Amino acid sequence: MNNIARAAVLTVAAVLSLGALAACGANEGGGGGDESKTIALLLPESKTTRYEAFDRPLFEKKVEELCSDCTVNYLNADQDASKQQQQAQSAITDGAAVLVLDPVDGKAAAGAVKSAQQSDVPVVAYDRFVEGADYYLSFDNEVVGQKQAEALVEATGDKGDILMLNGAPTDPNAAQFKEGAHSVLDESGLKIAAEYDNPDWSPDNAQKFTSSQLNNIDPQDLAGVYAANDGQAGGVIAALRSAGVKEMPPVTGQDAELAAIQRIVAGEQHMTIYKPIKIEADKAAETAVKLVNGDEVTGTTDFQGVKSFIFDPVVVTQDNVNDTVVADGFYKVEDICTADFEDACADAGLS
Repeated sequence: MNNIARAAVLTVAAVLSLGALAACGANEGGGGGDESKTIALLLPESKTTRYEAFDRPLFEKKVEELCSDCTVNYLNADQDASKQQQQAQSAITDGAAVLVLDPVDGKAAAGAVKSAQQSDVPVVAYDRFVEGADYYLSFDNEVVGQKQAEALVEATGDKGDILMLNGAPTDPNAAQFKEGAHSVLDESGLKIAAEYDNPDWSPDNAQKFTSSQLNNIDPQDLAGVYAANDGQAGGVIAALRSAGVKEMPPVTGQDAELAAIQRIVAGEQHMTIYKPIKIEADKAAETAVKLVNGDEVTGTTDFQGVKSFIFDPVVVTQDNVNDTVVADGFYKVEDICTADFEDACADAGLS
C-alpha cells in the first residue's frame, strides 16, 4: 500500500472512530439534550374543565420550578383512546424520558404502558389507574362515590326515587365511583328508578337521559339525583329546569367546577367533591422529575401492585365553600360571586 492510500485509510478510520464516539455520547443520557429531559403529559379530554384549567398548568408550573431544563410535551386525546395510543407512541419515539398518562380507556392504555417500558420509559398513571404502570396518583375513588351517596341519602331523608348517572365505562375511576356509591345506596331506603353509564361523561348526554326519564317519573316525585361529576350535574339540572322544576331536588357532583360551586351557592346543586388538584399535579410533577433525574421516589403505598400516592377527597356544600375551595385559593370570591350570584353569595356569607 502506497503512502497516499495508507493516509486515506487512516483518515476514514479516524472519521468512523469519531462518529462512533459521538453516537455513544448521544446515547448516554446524563447531560444529553432535550430528549433526555422531556416529560410527556397525556390527558384524556377537555370537556371536563379541570384538565385545561388546572391539571395542565399546575403540572407544567411545578415541573418548571423543579427542573429548569426539563420540557413538558403536552398531548390531549379528546376522549379518543386510539388517538391517545398514537400520542403515547409518538412521545416515546420522540424521546420522552417519562410518560405521565391519564388514560381515556384504562384497559387500552395498558398497551401504551408496555410499549413505554420496552423502551425503558417509566409511566406515571395520573388520576386514573392503568395496570402495569410504574406509579399511580389519584384520590380514593371509592371514597368519592361513598361520600357522594352519603350526602344524597342525608339530603333526601333516605326515601324516594332517584336517578343515577355514572361515568364512562372505559374510565377505571368511574367504576370505582360507582362501586363506592352503590355500597351506600344499595343499603339505603332510596330506590334507583333508572341508572345510566355515560359513555363520555357528556353533560349533553346527561341532560338527554334525564329528560327521557322524566317521561316516566313525575319531576315533582324525584327525590334526588346521583350525578358522578359536575358536568353531568349541570346537564341534569338543565333537564329539570326545562321540565318546569323550580326547587331542585338534591343533585350530587364532583370536581368542584366553578359553575358547580355557583350552583351550590345558589341552592341548585347540593354538593360536589373537591379533589385538591394542586396536590395531585404537584406530586405527579415531582415524581416525573425524580424519574427524569434518576432519583428515588419515596413515600408511596401499594395499590393493586403499583407504587401509589392516594389522596383524600373533600365534600363541598353551601356551608363550607368558604372553608374549602376559597380558603385553598382554588377560586377567589370574585370568581364565584359574579353579578348573577351576588344575592346568593351574600346569603351564603361569601360577599
